[in-house]
Amino acid sequence: MRLTFTLPESSGTGVLDVEIDHLVIAGWTGRDREAILHHIRELAELGVPQPSAIPLFYRVAVNQLSQSERIEVIGNASSGEAEPLIFTHRGEWYVSLASDHTDRQLEAHSVALSKQLCVKPVARAAWPLREVSAHWDSLILRSWIKENGEFQLYQQGRLASLRTPGDLLDRYLSGQQLPESGLTVPQPQDGLAMACGTVAAIGGIRPATEFRMELVDEVLGRTISHHYSSIELPVVA
Repeated sequence: MRLTFTLPESSGTGVLDVEIDHLVIAGWTGRDREAILHHIRELAELGVPQPSAIPLFYRVAVNQLSQSERIEVIGNASSGEAEPLIFTHRGEWYVSLASDHTDRQLEAHSVALSKQLCVKPVARAAWPLREVSAHWDSLILRSWIKENGEFQLYQQGRLASLRTPGDLLDRYLSGQQLPESGLTVPQPQDGLAMACGTVAAIGGIRPATEFRMELVDEVLGRTISHHYSSIELPVVA
């Protein structure tokens, strides 16, 4: 899947064209066990079974990645989750922003299938990971949903609450927990992308047709942001 990102002037390259051929959604990535249990309880209210391992890695088809500002979903039970997205290109790691948009009804039956069903919106900007690695924990993740005609703060937290990219990659690439038996995991230069987890929803997980998200770097004074709307398609039998 080909994605295009605008890079900061500090990188020396204005636009990055990236071919992603291996997408992973990392779940249950919190460093704080109590925070993880809180998220598990959030999903339990929707009937979602508890995870078999922490963290857990879900393979998702790369053609589900999209940089469009509009996606289409089945029914009215899906919602977004802002997540930092790391990826490799020509031997270097970058970070951007994605939404793990998920069908919550299907999630109660199968988390893996629910993640596969929905498009994953991706921002159009990225930063070299080396520029933020020293202050990764201070980066702020936020999202808003539109309710009753107004945007409401939906998620907010620093990345200090989540496992670091290095921790997640070490676990995944070493095969500590693989979702398929015999899966061959690519090396970093092969176009790997990983969504690194999310922070809790303020007021509980709920659907919305408009979603805004941002990743804020207060140290270097910059923000990656993305906004998208979802078009609800009818559920027919």
